[in-house]
Amino acid sequence: MHLDPQSFRDLDPGSRVLMGPGPSDVPARVLQAMSAPCIGHLDPYFLALMDETQQLLRFLFQTENELTIPVSGTGSAGMEACFVNLVEPGDEVVVCVNGVFGTRMTDIVGRLGAKLTRLDFEWGRAVDPEAVRSAIQGKAPKLVAVVHAETSTGVCTPLEDLSKIAHDAGALFLVDAVTSLAGMEVAVDTRGIDAVYSGTQKCLSCPPGLSPISLSPAALKALDSRKTPVVSWYLDMSMVRNYWGGDRKYHHTAPINMIYGLREALRIVAEEGLEARFARHRLNHLALVAGIEAMGLSMLVPEAERLPMLNTVRIPEGADDAKVRGSLLRQFGIEIGGGLGDLAGKVWRVGLMGHASSPRNVCLFLAALKTVLRDGGVKVGAGALEAAAQAYSR
Repeated sequence: MHLDPQSFRDLDPGSRVLMGPGPSDVPARVLQAMSAPCIGHLDPYFLALMDETQQLLRFLFQTENELTIPVSGTGSAGMEACFVNLVEPGDEVVVCVNGVFGTRMTDIVGRLGAKLTRLDFEWGRAVDPEAVRSAIQGKAPKLVAVVHAETSTGVCTPLEDLSKIAHDAGALFLVDAVTSLAGMEVAVDTRGIDAVYSGTQKCLSCPPGLSPISLSPAALKALDSRKTPVVSWYLDMSMVRNYWGGDRKYHHTAPINMIYGLREALRIVAEEGLEARFARHRLNHLALVAGIEAMGLSMLVPEAERLPMLNTVRIPEGADDAKVRGSLLRQFGIEIGGGLGDLAGKVWRVGLMGHASSPRNVCLFLAALKTVLRDGGVKVGAGALEAAAQAYSR
């Protein structure tokens, strides 16, 4: 087979403003860290960086959990890691579903041969704790799972009541924090979360490829008490934790440069401070919503249940979903997301995650959206930027 190397273009994806559901914009500091020389995964220098990465992750998760590590894989690998390590065939597992990623949880549980109790809630609304309490009354589930920040809908489900309900039933509490981590409080220890996973490409503003997870002592006890082997060799934490622990036993070759990037992203989080970071996400969200509503558009999720970093905007009558998103990308270099599942063609998903959560991006998006909608013949109200400015001034 003949191949002409000159026929392949130099890599130049161009500049984008990533305001979709992920990935988010990556700071130059993170990209620079990732360009450092690659060294061995058992090199003493890298082993020291691993320890620092774990320390920074515990700070972010707000936990003392020993097993707090980045899994080599995207957020879905973190999801699978938590389930395959804690669930055995025949175990009772309760999964709360109010979007795409709760549905994905149920798929994994089914593949593990567990007894699934699926609790469905309206897409665009938070999980109702009392409905969960009633559904598991008299049962003895091993695990209760919920998505904290449902990326497909922009909904935040509060965790405190669900954690207590799970523990009162004798169950472990598992949380998907893929979109919420580093953009709002997760607080693993104070909220009694036994297993949690996230992803690097959302509010951490690091490229996709790692999934931070944390397992509580109760979760580790369940792992150590298994009657059957973990079905995934690669994600078996009973082995992986020996590499991240004091023994440093080889398991797989860690993605060296991705961990460089994660460590730098975590340093940025620590420098900003958690409270300041959460407040920044909240403020930019409020300004965006003020501008959206000034244009005459509406949000999918009730105010009290909205995420600050993932905003679902109802597509106005007369607007073509794909054309609007295409125009935003071509004319302004702005990427936003469309709806998933039942919400396909009904909403736009606008991300304000990590490095991308800024007044500049809020104002740029509002001005660009108004231009694209008007060019497409959709009537929108004036004053979006003024409404956003008022939100900032307040």
